[in-house]
Amino acid sequence: MGKELSIALLAIAVVGLLHSTAAMETHVVGDKIGWVVPPGGQYAYESWAAMHHFAVGDLLVFNFTNGDQDVARVTKEAFDNCNSTDPITLKTTSPANFTLNTTGEYYFIGTKDKHCELGQKLAINVTAEHGSPAPSPAPRGPVTYVVGDKLGWLVPGGEQAYAAWAYGKTFIVGDTLVFNIVNGTQDDVALVTKPAYENCTTNSTIAVYKNSPVSILLNTSGEHFFISTYDRHCLLGQKLAINVTSSTAQPPSAKTPSGSMAPSSPTPHGTSGPGAAHAPFSSAPSRIGSGYFTFLLIAVAAFFY
Repeated sequence: MGKELSIALLAIAVVGLLHSTAAMETHVVGDKIGWVVPPGGQYAYESWAAMHHFAVGDLLVFNFTNGDQDVARVTKEAFDNCNSTDPITLKTTSPANFTLNTTGEYYFIGTKDKHCELGQKLAINVTAEHGSPAPSPAPRGPVTYVVGDKLGWLVPGGEQAYAAWAYGKTFIVGDTLVFNIVNGTQDDVALVTKPAYENCTTNSTIAVYKNSPVSILLNTSGEHFFISTYDRHCLLGQKLAINVTSSTAQPPSAKTPSGSMAPSSPTPHGTSGPGAAHAPFSSAPSRIGSGYFTFLLIAVAAFFY
């Protein structure tokens, strides 16, 4: 009986170990690009993180050139200020592995001279185990989203750049989008239909806003599409699609009618074409393939250099 019980307990332990191993995912930071000072700044690793789901038990792997790079896990304050004087953990040998053993936010920076300031920094949020049901979102008040964050509204160097920015965000009626137009009078923001968004049709807009910053109140639920009408800007990735839900209690994929949205301050410069209703999609795009991150960095490098 004792031998049989031992065998049974061993079998249970092995099954549990196999289940745990199968559930764990390994995330190579930056994919093939690795952990570097990225062209395009902080937005590069923000885009990479938006393509992944991080759960307890997962492994982060940082690949870098020994001596030229390192990686430090730091507090949020140190991350925000690029302060490397008192890291939680500092690793100087590649590959540097970090096991995500608790839920919550994790922050990483490069401590070499100006590397963090130039964009070698990564922030992620770790949830419960893979397959665990997501908690219901708590009710909240209106939120103001700055499109692209510090990047602003410009030609980002890849069609999925602003999709990556929107990934993971929940947009509800009453929220506000702020577009900080980087190129001043040489750019704009246009509200368009889904076909115009998909085809980058710039001569059939619902409304065009030219005076930065452009603040747009999301006052109706449904799909909303934005592009730049300037030559080839949309084709090069200056486009944003979001879905607005009626409240945080409604799942992002719920079917709600589309409608127009009103700007909270700017006056449209020319409008044409009716608003159209479409089958809604998630509040931010579905997960993007990891290979895109490599393309994004190459495209951004070409744009900036």
